[in-house]
Amino acid sequence: MDVMSIGEMVIDFLPGKEVNSFIANPGGAPANAAIAVARNGLSAGFIGKVGNDNFGKMLVGTLNQENVTIPNQIMTDEAVTTMAFVHLDKHNERSFTFARKPGADMFLSLEDVKPEYLQDTIFVHAGSCSLSAEPAATATKQALATGKELGKMISFDVNYRNLLWNDDLQAAIEAIQEVLPFVDILKISDEERFILSPFKSIFDFMKHYKISLVVETLGKKGATYYYHGNTVTKPIYDGPRVDTTGAGDAFWGAFLSSLIIDGVTTLKELNETILTKALIRGNIAGGLCVREKGAISSLPRREELDRAVNEETKL
Repeated sequence: MDVMSIGEMVIDFLPGKEVNSFIANPGGAPANAAIAVARNGLSAGFIGKVGNDNFGKMLVGTLNQENVTIPNQIMTDEAVTTMAFVHLDKHNERSFTFARKPGADMFLSLEDVKPEYLQDTIFVHAGSCSLSAEPAATATKQALATGKELGKMISFDVNYRNLLWNDDLQAAIEAIQEVLPFVDILKISDEERFILSPFKSIFDFMKHYKISLVVETLGKKGATYYYHGNTVTKPIYDGPRVDTTGAGDAFWGAFLSSLIIDGVTTLKELNETILTKALIRGNIAGGLCVREKGAISSLPRREELDRAVNEETKL
């Protein structure tokens, strides 16, 4: 297994053509990232919870169709599948409304993150949404701690969603800070720099938590990585922007995949050449993703991404 992703898989309701209409699509950042990895021709797994309902069956079917391994009992009768209603502004930027009181993703348990599920993977990946409710929070923390003990590279996406935390930013910061000691590679957006407080610089923050690499997405400006005291920024792949849903997950799936394709299996094998290549591929994947509506449906496949990379790097 190349990447085992842990956390939420939900139904994204995207705006339809008619006013106040929505179309159901599979989504959820950790699941999106796993599928992005699989579409890059690598092996990916997903550990999470969906409801034992029609939406849950739709999500399980999507994972199976995308060749993503599901090691745990993913369907639960404890709650319905979590739903996220996506609203797009005039610039096609997103905001969310969640139906999660409770939602199935919250019921990920310690039984779902057995050490053997993480034994044969290169990366263990998770995000902050599953830290916002129990028992998923404890299960996610345990998965990251176990992955660290097993010598896996730990990837974490801040992916802050204020409504999941009842607009309690401090609670989110404290929960994320609890898992940062396990994290090797951290993904943040330029709007999530609050996680750096109280440190004066990203490198001070990295030194404190012993994080090897921070990657910051900058929206239309591209992305930057911070590594061994150096920073590198690359622009995003330019093009039309229809829907930004899933762009960060397309970026991250392509970024992690690029590292693995270049033979990275441990942190010692990282270098700036490999990281710069991964940053470019991630930016181009994100740029391709926003050209269509929907998160998973718009995730580029490796052939499409390879062509776009070749075209872009020739310019």
